[in-house]
Amino acid sequence: MSIVDRTKENLEHCKCLSCPSYTTTCKIKEMPHNILDMMKGIEKIDDLEGMFCAYSTSRCIDEDKGCLCSECEVHEKYDLENQSYCLYDGGTY
Repeated sequence: MSIVDRTKENLEHCKCLSCPSYTTTCKIKEMPHNILDMMKGIEKIDDLEGMFCAYSTSRCIDEDKGCLCSECEVHEKYDLENQSYCLYDGGTY
């Protein structure tokens, strides 16, 4: 698996926030945490609730309700092979 760069450009192309598995409840629950993290600068964040292929699994998502990874520009740009990065760390496949 390629290492996905943690950049603003990649975040702008990321589909994680539109994913059916990332429910409204998760978005509301994680919003304060994400806002505080984004103030640090995306390249300095260790754990982000989004762009899961570049960070880590979700703290909130616990059920696969559909996956948009294969439709994502970031997934294509880095020639990623896996899906559901919100649930499964890329190295655990």
